[in-house]
Amino acid sequence: MTRLILTYGLISGLVIIASTLALIIAFGDGNIWTGYLIMLVGLSAILVGVKQHRDQALGGVIRFWPAFGLGLGIAVVASLIYVAVWEVYLAATHYSFMDKYASAMLAAKRAAGVTGAAYAKAVAEAQTLRVQYANPLYRLPETFVEIFPVGLLVAGVSAALLRNPRFLPARSRPAPAV
Repeated sequence: MTRLILTYGLISGLVIIASTLALIIAFGDGNIWTGYLIMLVGLSAILVGVKQHRDQALGGVIRFWPAFGLGLGIAVVASLIYVAVWEVYLAATHYSFMDKYASAMLAAKRAAGVTGAAYAKAVAEAQTLRVQYANPLYRLPETFVEIFPVGLLVAGVSAALLRNPRFLPARSRPAPAV
């Protein structure tokens, strides 16, 4: 089962981070909803991994908690891959992400007509965010928490669906010709 967790977690994490980085590189920044959609698509590997385990190792039947545990393991691996590759990306870009993010956030405030004390507050918040994000003890858990709750949700839904053996039933293989 460890091999299954590592395989599907790696696939999921790499699909998510590759798609996210492609979006950032191509368009400079992504929409938050697009990011979470990418996470949902990548974390669909949880459903595939749990189904494979149910069908091949357990004869087409799995209970909720074992399915949830397997899905959770895949989500943890995918989240760790996401965090690790994001750190590599940040190092490769000289940690410029948060500066660009804060600048875009302030530009959006200016475009919305925010001025005076409200704008000064936004500038102070952006500076606080920059300082916090520069600290790996803040950045690493924050990056993990971006993706892990989505994996938790997908693991729960997958476990609930796949505990029913009639949901995506195992296909019987034809007997080999003699």
